[in-house]
Amino acid sequence: MKDNVVAALAPVTTEGSLADLPGRNAAESGGETAFSRKTPSGGWTHVTWSQFASDVAAVAKGLVASGVRPGDRVALMSRTRYEWTLVDFAAWGVGAVVVPIYETSSAEQVQWILSDSDVHVAVVESEAHRSVVEQVRGDLPSLRDVVTIEAGGLDALRDKGAEVTDADLAERRAGLDRGSLATIIYTSGTTGRPKGCELTHGNFLDLAENAIEKLGQVVLTDNASTLLFLPLAHVFARFIEVLCVAGKARMGHSADIKTLLDDFAGFQPTFVLAVPRVFEKIFNSAEAKASADGKGKIFLRAATVAIAYSEALDAGGPGLGLRVQHAIFDRLVYGKLRAAMGGKVRYAVSGGAPLGTRLGHFYRGIGVVILEGYGLTETTAPVAVNTPDRIKIGTVGPPLPGTAIRIGDDGEILLKGVGVFGNYHGNPTATADALVDGWFHTGDLGEMDDDGYLRITGRKKEILVTAGGKNVAPAVLEDRLRAHPLVSQCIVVGDQKPFIAVLLTLDDEMWPLWARTHGLDDVLLEQARSHPKVLEALQEAVDRANEAVSKAESIRKFAVLPGDFTEANGYLTPSLKLKRNVVMKDFADDVEALYA
Repeated sequence: MKDNVVAALAPVTTEGSLADLPGRNAAESGGETAFSRKTPSGGWTHVTWSQFASDVAAVAKGLVASGVRPGDRVALMSRTRYEWTLVDFAAWGVGAVVVPIYETSSAEQVQWILSDSDVHVAVVESEAHRSVVEQVRGDLPSLRDVVTIEAGGLDALRDKGAEVTDADLAERRAGLDRGSLATIIYTSGTTGRPKGCELTHGNFLDLAENAIEKLGQVVLTDNASTLLFLPLAHVFARFIEVLCVAGKARMGHSADIKTLLDDFAGFQPTFVLAVPRVFEKIFNSAEAKASADGKGKIFLRAATVAIAYSEALDAGGPGLGLRVQHAIFDRLVYGKLRAAMGGKVRYAVSGGAPLGTRLGHFYRGIGVVILEGYGLTETTAPVAVNTPDRIKIGTVGPPLPGTAIRIGDDGEILLKGVGVFGNYHGNPTATADALVDGWFHTGDLGEMDDDGYLRITGRKKEILVTAGGKNVAPAVLEDRLRAHPLVSQCIVVGDQKPFIAVLLTLDDEMWPLWARTHGLDDVLLEQARSHPKVLEALQEAVDRANEAVSKAESIRKFAVLPGDFTEANGYLTPSLKLKRNVVMKDFADDVEALYA
């Protein structure tokens, strides 16, 4: 076994809770901007810390007047918006336990989460969300009220709580400490029913305070700000929400990926967080647009120089020739890419899946340093992250302060620390399976280098064993394949088969640009699946992916499926992870055809 234990940097205490943060910030920095909110006209208006604390108190009083008691469950089902953060802190302010629900969840999923967690009040964004809850309300005897944000529900709560005093709220806050339960987050689950992960005020606060100590260069600089666009039902975005409030960094919310670039331009964040697929999309879109404008060779050369420049930073620094080329492309290409992200982004935090060294070096080469990290719902998000002072691209960094990482004899990553959960809600068997001798068994496989930096190598349950006995981790191949502009999703197969193969889906957003660049304007996406030029390009992508593995692990055949793997059709989780068991069941015939 190999261990890396990093002591906490923030003072260890049991006092305080998330409920204290709005009032603390109002007292210390009341007139400073806490949030920027997008207006209907497309502009941005600002909310100070004093205004936020007042908003939180008014909604909290409405919850008290509605009968919400300490320990009661309050569900939140909404897209990423200011009101989510407002309700989060208002519920914490009365001692309630927040249960987030993805706004894309089905009625069956909603019924399971609301009933399993015993929710008393559900706050939803729209009438459509309310309708989903109402479909299953007959199976939810504990559910007393549904508050709809877009129907004026929060204003009604404010009116309802007008007679509740500040002293009442102070009494609620006084009853909380870091050991109090803050939220039950249901893992999106690639198999089976989601498990409710219980996280405390201390899990969030202790982790945030230690992360601030380590990442102060990102979150404590003057005018530090981020635009949240990942779903706040996911622990990654939720932790960043707490991190920004704890560190007093300005925050904005964006709910529509289609307006994201416009939102970046208006908000101008200094750091962003995203899953690798977002960074892949930005790169692929830029490459495709450059090719469509006849500048494809310039972009590819610029990308090559950016990657080489970043690699040189780790090897004594770039030489004069490389610095000159980099300066030229900074004016021609890199500056425009940074401008598309708002112009002020210096750092990006990536998690949820492996980023890959190519993208890591590319973005650092253009002046946006991606801090790749690793974490799970059960660890309140990050347990390891690269930091600005020392980055190792291709790793997820060293443990955060207050965290310990152990690599088991079988390569499994085991974790302890301030962010690690204590229980799955109402599921002692699953808890006992996951927490053994104080260590959380992640199911992920990894390696730790001599400097204590962690590298993720795969999932225990996803390792394929070929008929010849070769163990193959599909993530390495899949990450490289998804880097190609034409590839949307893919699944590497070959368990107990004579060789490794892959099923691919095409990216419908990228197809028009790619088709125009390659003289295939009149070819429909459905026809592209079998077009010789497309198959040739995909074979080149497969060949590049194979460069990362041995011959025994390489992909020998591929097939292009109709349609795509999406959250809507049930093949991806809300955090965009592939539901392998579902794909393998539904596309069993396609897999068998590869070996016919």
